[in-house]
Amino acid sequence: MSGLLNGKNILIMGIRNKWSIAWGIAQAAKAQGANLIFTYLGDREKESLQKLTSNMGKIDAYPCDVAREEDIDNLFSMIKSKYGVLHGLVHAIAFAKSEDLQDTFVNTSKDGFMTAMDISVYSFIAVMKRAQPLMTEGGSILTLTYRGSVKVSPGYNIMGVAKAALEASVRYASYELGSNNIRVNAISSGPIKTMSAKGVKNFSDILNVVEEKAPLKRNVTLEDLGKAAVYLLSDLSSGMTGEILYIDAGYNIMGI
Repeated sequence: MSGLLNGKNILIMGIRNKWSIAWGIAQAAKAQGANLIFTYLGDREKESLQKLTSNMGKIDAYPCDVAREEDIDNLFSMIKSKYGVLHGLVHAIAFAKSEDLQDTFVNTSKDGFMTAMDISVYSFIAVMKRAQPLMTEGGSILTLTYRGSVKVSPGYNIMGVAKAALEASVRYASYELGSNNIRVNAISSGPIKTMSAKGVKNFSDILNVVEEKAPLKRNVTLEDLGKAAVYLLSDLSSGMTGEILYIDAGYNIMGI
């Protein structure tokens, strides 16, 4: 099947480099005909994004620090002015202080807790609030989570708590936005080598365990995640909202 996202304006937030899950989603969405809009945090991410999208033709990318309400307001104001309508939103943003991932969970600092919740969870709520008025033709909102939200993943620490809050946010938002034909879902990815993953202790051990125990006997790829995202962003998933879709080679079903 092709052209599943033809004519759809989709905002993708959170691409850092070629290993980012958001980049895998962007490639898959572009291949299905989406009109992509990107955000970047600073000059380094802007430069990286420009290199990655160099073969995509003209693309729109806007600066946005989700910790700043005025940045989010400006972003959606520009999108409204140029596009008028938004059909999809991919929120692939998360952050925790490295010291709160390297230390024990009970030693999480208050500042570290608030930072992780602000960037990883509240930003999702904040961008949905601004996206809703632009989704006049209905829409699909997607975020990224990990099974550390429901099971202990040593070293994941405060991010596990943040992802649990993020998943609860998916459910509450899907209930409230459903009457506007806006769907809200999340992909729970298996472990994958991203910049963020490098901050988790013993990450390579996690990859090895999943490859050994998962039914598919492998780890997931950016292509796997991109295909799942296209499903959630397209009309193929028109009856699906409030769900956490596991794309992890089946590892989440295992009891050992």
